[in-house]
Amino acid sequence: MRRLLIVDDEVNIRTVVREYAEFEEYEVDEAENGMEAVEKCRQQDYDLIIMDVMMPKLDGYSASKEIKKHKNIPIIMLSARGEEYDKLFGFEIGADDYVVKPFSPKELMARVRAVLARSQFSGNIIRQEEHECMIFEGLKIDLSGREVYVNGVKASMTPKEYDLLFYLARNRGLALTRDKLLEAVWGYDFFGDDRTVDTHIKMLRNSLGEYRKFIVTLRGMGYKFDADAE
Repeated sequence: MRRLLIVDDEVNIRTVVREYAEFEEYEVDEAENGMEAVEKCRQQDYDLIIMDVMMPKLDGYSASKEIKKHKNIPIIMLSARGEEYDKLFGFEIGADDYVVKPFSPKELMARVRAVLARSQFSGNIIRQEEHECMIFEGLKIDLSGREVYVNGVKASMTPKEYDLLFYLARNRGLALTRDKLLEAVWGYDFFGDDRTVDTHIKMLRNSLGEYRKFIVTLRGMGYKFDADAE
């Protein structure tokens, strides 16, 4: 049975999410703040965490960063803040999805199923590759080592940034729609929209610095990796 940890300082939210999760036969544990969540994750293993952002003692962002240092547990962030900056920050610290309050419990459960399904195949794009390294000017993409270097300096990127870059690079020169990128990188059952692609492309370009030029926007369609871009 899959185990979920629900972290929120509002007992009503924890209760509602627990009821829906248990109805779908998940085993559920609760924490009322980030500090308690970190401690529980040190002592136990969970398949997924639903983490509120604004909490006393330790906020959800800080708690998620601390948990990710020791365990690679998928995390869905809950927040009343839906601005792009907040979502970007959530993805940058490794969140797998971001749900804005107020939310539909049924939609949240759908997102839980999608994230759990994706987590089983995380990194499958890379594991299918033979040992291979690509170099485009000062950008080195080590597919087998799952590392990226910008002018000799190792880039620090989120797992989805790596997956996205590797897929783009392997399909360099091809026009890729947002739907195709969602299907290939996030999976068929991803519960979201194509703005997720735009958000991660923005993050990826920031990580690549001057070599962001290789990721070309195709207006009204999607993106492509152009090794000849200037």
